[in-house]
Amino acid sequence: MEAESITSLSPLIEQADQWGEVLLLLPLLVALEVVLSADNAVALAAISRRLKDPLRQGQALNLGLVLALVFRLVLIVLAQWVIDSWPLQLAAALYLFWLAGTGLLAKSQGADDSSESEGASGGETAHGSGESLRSVVITLGVTDLAFSLDSVAAAVAVSDRLWLVMAGGAFGVVALRVTAGLFVRWLAIFPRLEKAGYLAVALVGLRLMLRLINADLVPPEWVLLLSVAALFAWGFSLRVEEGNPEGPATLTPGPERP
Repeated sequence: MEAESITSLSPLIEQADQWGEVLLLLPLLVALEVVLSADNAVALAAISRRLKDPLRQGQALNLGLVLALVFRLVLIVLAQWVIDSWPLQLAAALYLFWLAGTGLLAKSQGADDSSESEGASGGETAHGSGESLRSVVITLGVTDLAFSLDSVAAAVAVSDRLWLVMAGGAFGVVALRVTAGLFVRWLAIFPRLEKAGYLAVALVGLRLMLRLINADLVPPEWVLLLSVAALFAWGFSLRVEEGNPEGPATLTPGPERP
């Protein structure tokens, strides 16, 4: 006799199946969030560095990602509408293009300014030090919202259990906070990393735009992941010593030592 044929055991079997799905899918959803959020993390780190005080940078990341968590949960609840809403996806793609363009321009302008002024602090961009905590927090939340359109669509495709996808999104935001905190420090050490991150942001925006134009034009997920990985490898390929990022004598190849 099969266990499934015993009526009294059916609820237990169904419950075991549910917990088995949780144990299998929750780590997968978290890993998916982390992998797809690598470029998101470096963008958030670069935005938080507009606040020159490290303490305020941490506060901005904490508050910004609380706001991002609220946005993500709303997106998950409205997932089907979000996937089918081309105006929202168009706005997200244009925002990511704008973010990448202004970030790369500011990075280039910041390098020019630092070369002209001996007193310029290395690693700072043309973003003014007068940025308010509130404006940075809102920018962090909106930026994660634009990125979340891609990751939420991928997560919903993995599981149709709403609470499970929401739990994965929540864990993903916690992981994003940790990785963004790491990138805040790494951006001061690896001068190419911020540019690599903004180029990755542009790739995500391009992917969203291609999806709107013609879904058949969207490259496979692994192509995007490999492209982002190549950009990050380039970003980590040049290292400077903290405190003297402009001195050529301090440049050393290779990733940061643990």
